[in-house]
Amino acid sequence: MSSPVYEFNAEVRNDLGKGASRRLRHANKVPAILYGGDKEALSLTLDHDKLNNAADHEGFYSHILTLHIDGKKHQAILKDVQRHPYKPKLIHLDFQRVSAKEELHTNVPLHFLNEEAIQKAGGVIVHHLNDVEITCLPKDLPEFIEVDLAGLAVGDNVHLTDLVVPKGVTLVELTRGENHDQTVVTVTAAKTEKADSEDADSGEAESDAE
Repeated sequence: MSSPVYEFNAEVRNDLGKGASRRLRHANKVPAILYGGDKEALSLTLDHDKLNNAADHEGFYSHILTLHIDGKKHQAILKDVQRHPYKPKLIHLDFQRVSAKEELHTNVPLHFLNEEAIQKAGGVIVHHLNDVEITCLPKDLPEFIEVDLAGLAVGDNVHLTDLVVPKGVTLVELTRGENHDQTVVTVTAAKTEKADSEDADSGEAESDAE
């Protein structure tokens, strides 16, 4: 399967306000804004369905996107997306311009490897983090960071300092001091039916004693 291409046509919009945004949505368009860098913010209109389809892919949130505006290409990352509270529709998107020479500040997802082996051995994997905040130049932006759980046993933890990050990528939390070495994953023991039964019997015995 080929990788998704994150390129979108956008038009500059001058008709602003809630009423204008409502009309755009009725026309199957979605309002957005492009900001950042040394240029003024642009209010945009994009095709809703193409964006909505892209939003189903994890890479949409961590890739550098290309916006085609008035015949020019603009590199950007998605910074915020607003969704309808109950309909599968996008309401508004915020894009931030990307400069090849300026560091990005964004979040990327974590991909966990070898979880099944731990589960088969009776361990339960507790995820404390599913993404991490990073800084890097655009050329170094990873789509995700892998967390290999091979060899972990009950009682083991994976911390931010245990992650293998690509060259040029910095984990923001670790720049804030030693106390910010957050736990990413913990392996705990699975509760067995026997243990649950013993806990219940113990509770009944205590109740009878009272």
